[in-house]
Amino acid sequence: MNMTNFGLKMQQLNNKLLKMAVLVEDMIQDSVDALKELNADLANEIIDKDDIIDLMEHELEMECLALLATQQPLAKDLRIVGSTLKVITDLERIADHAVDISEVTLSIHGQKLIKLLIDIPRMASHAVNMLHRAITALINENIELAREVIIDDDFLDDLNKQIFHELLILMMSDPKVINQSMQLLMVSMFLERIGDHATNICEWVYYIVDGKKPKNLVFYEGSQ
Repeated sequence: MNMTNFGLKMQQLNNKLLKMAVLVEDMIQDSVDALKELNADLANEIIDKDDIIDLMEHELEMECLALLATQQPLAKDLRIVGSTLKVITDLERIADHAVDISEVTLSIHGQKLIKLLIDIPRMASHAVNMLHRAITALINENIELAREVIIDDDFLDDLNKQIFHELLILMMSDPKVINQSMQLLMVSMFLERIGDHATNICEWVYYIVDGKKPKNLVFYEGSQ
């Protein structure tokens, strides 16, 4: 196998993967901005962008399969291509969650928000940061950065629980807010799942470097 040719093709593939990731990051942030402002136009723009993500996913998958067929990578190179295929799927699913959030915005458009949104935007900002660092760790094969991102997922989990309890109290005190509260709970859940996908990406970094994925967070916290 021509290693130089493989390296060049992987660099080109990574550049396209980065473009996809940047678009997905923007979709996450914009989806929550649209929710805060109940901006239906922005929500619809995000939904329309999902077609672009789907096209990117297909093109990147085809390039990965072409690499497998023409370069016949072995060992670590094979793990890189295989992991990239998985990461592409994670990015597509994250974009789907941005669409899900946008659909919530459309469903409550015209209503008044039952509360000032503080923790949901915090979750979105943290999720975008996790995803950005996860992709950086992947491209640079940086296990330490991947470990930090995985540990940071606890912050999203904690915020998700906090939002659940706050909205539960609101629903118990005023049944009229139950419908919107349930919608906002779904948004929190979507953002928590985005963090899970960022964690998945980081686990593929471990697989690329070490040949195996870590089993649990105890592994990370115990590794120095």
